[in-house]
Amino acid sequence: MAGFHVMADARGMHVQPTVRHITTSDLWDALRLGAEDFWAKPSHYVFLCLIYPIVGLILTWWTSGANAIQLIYPLMSGFALVGPFAAIGLYEISRRRELGMNTSWRHAFDVRRSPAVPSIVVIGIMLVALFLLWLYTAQSIYTGLFGDQPPASIGSFVREVLTTGKGWILILAGNAAGFVFAVVVLATTVIAFPLLLDRDVGAVSAIETSARAVMTNPLQMALWGLMVAVLLVIGSIPLFAGLAVVMPVLGHATWHLYRRVVEPERAQQIRRPM
Repeated sequence: MAGFHVMADARGMHVQPTVRHITTSDLWDALRLGAEDFWAKPSHYVFLCLIYPIVGLILTWWTSGANAIQLIYPLMSGFALVGPFAAIGLYEISRRRELGMNTSWRHAFDVRRSPAVPSIVVIGIMLVALFLLWLYTAQSIYTGLFGDQPPASIGSFVREVLTTGKGWILILAGNAAGFVFAVVVLATTVIAFPLLLDRDVGAVSAIETSARAVMTNPLQMALWGLMVAVLLVIGSIPLFAGLAVVMPVLGHATWHLYRRVVEPERAQQIRRPM
């Protein structure tokens, strides 16, 4: 395939976009602008994002029927790990709205025409792999504490988790492991996908730029990660229905966060051939 590239840009170069210092107000501005993008045509975005609560309900039903009740919480929290990839169409909508282009929900699928699709897919596969590794880790922690026998019911599982020493170890160890996975995803993809849609810099530069954004703004990015986590929890509590609003708002907000973190294209530097 002519022009096919993944790790570097179309010229085979490793581009290093310039990263800005941001403030807490930039985070709130990104959320505000994300909400504005959503409310501009909410019916379109709710329709597009209903897949998230539907998938959540299906996963809950599946784990209950498959004697995998202990994986309900890891599956719910795991949405945050694949969220940056799942929201790719929303970044495209925000990009088009910023340029004054048509923002019909159908254009969310225009991502497939982006020259950066191979890089986007590679990073997406990385996130899916991390999600599966997280589920394996969560199951391993449970098995190490409670053995191979699955919980008899959701009620008995909740009681065992909240009223026994092993249960509290499960809570602490599981959340500690989840925190590590969340930090890895945040550090590698916080602005990777919007950057690839905006500029075809390659997967390596996209991940590296995300990492530099986090290192340049550690407190702000930690707060951003906390804001995302809290909003996802709020959206998941009412049978995942709130995700139909939370996910698109966060997706649009991530685009605007990218705009605040990364300098315009003229400021980027070409470092070396790949």
